Amino acid sequence: MSNGQWYPPEWPARIRALASGELTAVAPRRAATVMLLRDDPSGPGAGAPAVHMLRRRTSMAFAGGAYAYPGGGVDPRDDDLLVRWAGPSLERWAERLGVDTAAEAQAVVCAAVRETYEEAGVLLAGQTADIVVSDTTGADWEADREALVARELSFAGFLDRRGLVLRSDLLAAWARWITPAFEPRRYDTWFFVAALPEGQRTRNASTEADRTVWIRPGEAADGYDRGELLMMPPTVATLRALRPYGTAGEALKAAESQDLAPVLAEARMEGDELVLTWPGHEEFTKHVPAGDGPAPSSSAAAPGGGPV
Repeated sequence: MSNGQWYPPEWPARIRALASGELTAVAPRRAATVMLLRDDPSGPGAGAPAVHMLRRRTSMAFAGGAYAYPGGGVDPRDDDLLVRWAGPSLERWAERLGVDTAAEAQAVVCAAVRETYEEAGVLLAGQTADIVVSDTTGADWEADREALVARELSFAGFLDRRGLVLRSDLLAAWARWITPAFEPRRYDTWFFVAALPEGQRTRNASTEADRTVWIRPGEAADGYDRGELLMMPPTVATLRALRPYGTAGEALKAAESQDLAPVLAEARMEGDELVLTWPGHEEFTKHVPAGDGPAPSSSAAAPGGGPV
């Protein structure tokens, strides 16, 4: 392949099955992912922020070896009314995210903050609306993180027992992508940006990743173009969009003007070819011979993994 776009071999067969009515699209599950940024004054391209990325284990059935951001699906308890909150009102967040209710907005933002803590060990919360936790290391913190991952503890309960408020003002919504209708596991994913809080450190806390890196968005996109870094279209698109900004602060401010209209792949037949497009992102257009790919099955074609 000419670049690092991951292309599932079962897609052509699933697209044909959806078009013929043999396959019914599943409803997408809501999810959130966070592009953590930090300013790095050293090295080539000094001043450009770096973004935290993880590489999915090559053993994963879905997008194995692909680079992505920390994130995951909304937990049913992420809209718990007991959550401690700071920053823009839930009504403002609902308007920005394009959801109908404050509870839906809280669930998406909570998922973003919770998943970042679960997968990267970074917590966007503090004792008050003006404070951010500076250290999340230690056995007691790890025990809480593991309880969150196991869903033995709700995020609202975690914040309450530690006397913390969720700092929603540290997040900014950047984009929204929905998994194609022909996929067996679908996500409606909001992409956020956030600056790494002072004093905190990222680490690979995800069981689905075999490594993590801090890399400038432009360098990551260039690696994809050379076929060296494997990525899904939403990851590449957001990296390219981050490229112009010289600091994390600039990117956070620019998020206010980003379009959150959902991006959803479309598939159609043109003669003997399947054509797959992402509206507004022509670089990802794929032309696939209609005979390619194995037949879909309800078991083998169901990938595991996060929101991409």
